[in-house]
Amino acid sequence: MIDLNTLEDLSLLRESVDLECKLAQGQNGQGEIPKDFWSSYSAMANAHGGVVLLGVREKDGAFSIAGLSHGAKLRTDLFNNLNNPAKVSANLLTDAEVEEWVVDGKTILAIRIPQATRKQKPVYLHGQPLGNTYRRLNDGDRKCDDETVKRMLAEQVEDSRDARILDKFGMRDLDANSLHAYRNAFAVHRPGHPWLNTDDNDFLRLIGGWREDCASGEAGLTGAGLLMFGQWTSIVEAFPLYFLDYQERPANTQSQTRWLDRIVPDGAWSGNLYDFFRRVIRKLTEDLKVPFVLQGGERVDDTPGHQALREALVNALIHADYTGRASVLVVKQPSGFVFRNPGMMRVPVAQALAGGASDCRNRTLHQLFLFINLGERAGSGLPKIRSGWEDMGHAMHLADSFEPFEQTTLKMNWGRGFSGVLTETPLKTPLKTPEKILTAMRHQAEITIPELAQLLGKSESAVKRAIRKLRDANQIERVGGDKGGHWQVRS
Repeated sequence: MIDLNTLEDLSLLRESVDLECKLAQGQNGQGEIPKDFWSSYSAMANAHGGVVLLGVREKDGAFSIAGLSHGAKLRTDLFNNLNNPAKVSANLLTDAEVEEWVVDGKTILAIRIPQATRKQKPVYLHGQPLGNTYRRLNDGDRKCDDETVKRMLAEQVEDSRDARILDKFGMRDLDANSLHAYRNAFAVHRPGHPWLNTDDNDFLRLIGGWREDCASGEAGLTGAGLLMFGQWTSIVEAFPLYFLDYQERPANTQSQTRWLDRIVPDGAWSGNLYDFFRRVIRKLTEDLKVPFVLQGGERVDDTPGHQALREALVNALIHADYTGRASVLVVKQPSGFVFRNPGMMRVPVAQALAGGASDCRNRTLHQLFLFINLGERAGSGLPKIRSGWEDMGHAMHLADSFEPFEQTTLKMNWGRGFSGVLTETPLKTPLKTPEKILTAMRHQAEITIPELAQLLGKSESAVKRAIRKLRDANQIERVGGDKGGHWQVRS
């Protein structure tokens, strides 16, 4: 929740992706819930949540307190409408999310709208999701197109997006070499397993690549089976937007050479997920230093760095939405690595990093990697990546976004940086937000506002307010422009 206690705090407000201010005076000046509140409610619920302040006037970017004369009545009207399915599809609020604040002797209503869960999305208005679903982008409420709404509905209904039986797809659509390479890896990690004695059809069925629906009698390849072992032409027939891309980029971003090495489905290899993993993991780890460590008399070549990169690659593949418009993109560059997959996070970023809760989009793919000792059990993948990478002294950042397409990006940079939560030193006075920002900027020169917000557990608007205070106090200065530049601490 934002802090708004004085008129000075009010002067720092800016409408943003997580803050909206509304006058809420009504036609007779007695106060009412504005009609456009509901599009903001839907938009924030379908994005990352946010705060709406009622009783605040905005003019030319400046804010002033108008106040509400009947705050209790507005609260009652709010909850009556929230529990009316004809008005809005889900009530996400409790009493704790709606507070009355007194600023300069006037009362305003602060409404904290949480991010809806996957099962609650889409949050829509007027009893009809198509045409009445909104999402918060920048500082506005944007109406979602039908494709986006249908994807939300599919996410809501399908716990695992890769278990669906694909009509008219069969063994002929698989790459035999990929399946046999996987079977060899399975045999290495699970010697003596009874499934090793089955033929390809039975083996595929046992691991989840082929499924029979007892209720309908339908049988065939699952989405996971085709994605993991299929041929490129068959995969894109079932998933028209499917694309995999590995790039090794040069240090000079202005160079005519856009990449030094690239792997994409080009007809020279199968184009499936298993072969992409096998090709890319070698590229990612080939330059990692391996210290001389003996364990049981044998040298250990699998360092925490190898493990973190391997887990990050698997994580991107099993959480991808293969119906989405973004591609799977893996980048190796001098500053570190980037893993991008189509689709938003199914749980909030902070919850995913903390571990213990998981909502894997492709649970069969996850299991296929687990069978050959790749990937982590539910809820432990990202924490393991984070701990392994940070223990080596490097920085990691996880975020999802709606623009230009729904996507999740994991950045793993070389060098010291902050990617976790700043903790206080015992027995010392806790650091205030501006002091924490200064500390983070000293350790990670080009840290961004979203990264600071995640690091501090604050909203982006709160971070921006703190940065403006630091700027006005001449403690930081801007290096470069609004785009591409960064703040740095004055020496």
